Amino acid sequence: MCMSKLNSFHNIILLSYNFLFFIFLPSTLQLMGSNNITPLSTLQPAPTTRENEYEEIDWDNLGFKVTQTDYMFIAKSTLDGNFEQGQLKPFGNIQLNPSAGILNYGQGLIEGTKAYKREDGRIFLFRPHDSSIRMQIGAERMCMLCPSVDQFVDAIKQTVLANKRWIPPAGKGTLYIRPLLMGSGAVLGVAPAPEYTFLVYACPVGNYFKDATGALSLYIEEEVHRAACGGAGGVKSITNYAPVMKAMKNAKGKGFTDVLYLDSVNNKYIEEASCSNIFLIKGKVISTPKANGTILEGVTKKSVIDIAHDLGYQVEERSIEVEELIRADEVFCTGTAVGVALVGSVTYKARRIEYKISEGIITQQLNSRLVEIQRGIVEDKRNWIVEVK
Repeated sequence: MCMSKLNSFHNIILLSYNFLFFIFLPSTLQLMGSNNITPLSTLQPAPTTRENEYEEIDWDNLGFKVTQTDYMFIAKSTLDGNFEQGQLKPFGNIQLNPSAGILNYGQGLIEGTKAYKREDGRIFLFRPHDSSIRMQIGAERMCMLCPSVDQFVDAIKQTVLANKRWIPPAGKGTLYIRPLLMGSGAVLGVAPAPEYTFLVYACPVGNYFKDATGALSLYIEEEVHRAACGGAGGVKSITNYAPVMKAMKNAKGKGFTDVLYLDSVNNKYIEEASCSNIFLIKGKVISTPKANGTILEGVTKKSVIDIAHDLGYQVEERSIEVEELIRADEVFCTGTAVGVALVGSVTYKARRIEYKISEGIITQQLNSRLVEIQRGIVEDKRNWIVEVK
């Protein structure tokens, strides 16, 4: 009698278990699939983020610094040489093998783009496809696997939407997006890493330089060179930035905004600043150093060249001797982080060269048109703008 009751009870338990197993099996398998994109509706707020933290931000004084947002995007390379679909994860630290290629040999690339919020609340990106193509070119130079253009742009869109509440109001700043590609696989000898990680995070930012209203003051460096012919100066490798930090520190200690570097062969042709391209204006002619492998092909630089042509100006990409700065009417820098930044002075061999700053100068015309395109005030005729929705 007791054994019969026990068997009945056992059968009930088995039936209940099977019922629960089949009910929850689909969701269990979904959680196990690491290649699936995590739906935004299922994501929980990052544990270190207060729900109303964004309301405490002083949008008028953002500056350019790290502000922890909610989510980041991560995807890893697969054995067949492609990248998994990737997923959103709460913003936080990542784990790396001590022998990772990026830690031991600097096998890494960065990119930068921005998300803009317009008055109607819609969100747009500026030329993300160009940033993706530039990363692919850099990956080939650095012997790295790289996500496709579609994967790159989709990852940016997901990161922007997941951090939507951190996008500054229209005219108050932007959401700066940092795609990062790194050799995350373990490697001891000097060789390409066996695995790569693609990561995207974002921060709300204002003006790159502290003085948002003033013009830049550049110091021409004669001893330290940013890049050399045959090197990786033409790609956005992480190894291009640490070597210029000492020159930047010295220049800023003397009151300058940034450093302008010369070519490493003749030491007389200007190349670019620490994180931006440079332009000179003389009369109606706009000149900029030609990208020859030592100068980064800036997305903002290309945009400004096209805009200048639209406005009827002549543009020359050529070698520019440093002495031409003395005769220039205007000088400005361009970059994703800096935008179009007017240069007020350049110091070379203890000589300070100052430039006119007044209403209606060509630099302001170029900057205004670029901003108008980004904000939708002027028609985007080249499909530079991509809506995020």
